[in-house]
Amino acid sequence: MKAALATRNPDRQGRNKASGRALTLSVLLLTALLVARGGRPWVEFGPPQRVVSINPKLGVHTRLTDEVEPRKVQRTLAMVREMGASWTVEYFLWAAAEPTRGVFDWSHADLVVDHAVNQGITVIARLGYAPEWARPPKTSPLYLDETGYDAFAVFAAAFAEHFRGRVDYVIVWNEPNLSQEWGYRPVDPAGYTELLRRTYIAVKAVNPQVNLLAGALAPTLAPRGSEWGLNDLDYLQGMYDAGAASYFDLLAVHSYGWTFAPDEPPATDAVNFRRVELLREVMVRNDDDAKHVIITEGGWNDHPRWTKAVRPAQRASYTVAAYQMALTEWPWVDALCLWAFRYPRPAGTYQDYYTFVDVDFQPKPIYFLVQQYARGETAPDQ
Repeated sequence: MKAALATRNPDRQGRNKASGRALTLSVLLLTALLVARGGRPWVEFGPPQRVVSINPKLGVHTRLTDEVEPRKVQRTLAMVREMGASWTVEYFLWAAAEPTRGVFDWSHADLVVDHAVNQGITVIARLGYAPEWARPPKTSPLYLDETGYDAFAVFAAAFAEHFRGRVDYVIVWNEPNLSQEWGYRPVDPAGYTELLRRTYIAVKAVNPQVNLLAGALAPTLAPRGSEWGLNDLDYLQGMYDAGAASYFDLLAVHSYGWTFAPDEPPATDAVNFRRVELLREVMVRNDDDAKHVIITEGGWNDHPRWTKAVRPAQRASYTVAAYQMALTEWPWVDALCLWAFRYPRPAGTYQDYYTFVDVDFQPKPIYFLVQQYARGETAPDQ
């Protein structure tokens, strides 16, 4: 059918060929530009910016790992700055940066980091997601056993060296106290501590200025022996029992509020925002209270039908109150980075109701309320 149509319309066929040649020329030109720039996507950066906020601990968790368009990376981080956030947690995939052992591609990571730095935002790099060559066949990218620990440590050290002076915070893995995040295996605080130890030594050898964050623990009540994971309080104690104290600079914590207000008192049998205080108590009991905490995920959801969600107005007011709590009541918390600023594409689930900005960069009401708070235009309890 296509051939018949082309025969009946030779002018269109000619235009298509010319268009095809023009497209090929454009692709070649773009390729040449990328090669000339070291393979990195290009976009105009503009002058360096500075975050203006009454709360220097205010942060978000971005999701630019999945964003391929440089202009959208730039726009996302500009909106983060304009909201008043000084910190961002971003996920850098080991599999993307080192698809072949010893061969590194930092092009997308450079794009994200350089735009964050240009906007005056501090980057906390979450490292994980193992390449196929570093794990057994037919395993999850979240699977990493001891045979791959040294390879991960080499990657983390290469990351720290490449981003010297641009990224000073690195998280080792994510939510290792959940079976899914540990490669669908029984969780193992001693095993994670060994990964942490090797990574710490490797990173500090090349860039002593980097702060290694341990844990990124998921808040869960899972008891010992559960197929799903292990209670974050017990897991952290297991890390200390395995000698973790000597191999991290800050503890990364996830702090979700579910249906509770931010000032709901912490309890060992409840998951709420202030559960982070119980993790802090574990640190104190292990004589590790000189270290600080960064909350690298957390917040509230306002899906209309999810059982762990709150109403949109509650979510906005709870969020502002949480930022203020971190500022005035938790001197041992350096930053509160809530999940999640924006997704590059809709999740199609309740996850979409965690965002501050939608896929098309339309700010939600929570964005404006946080922005007003950061500018000192509203009281924290409003």
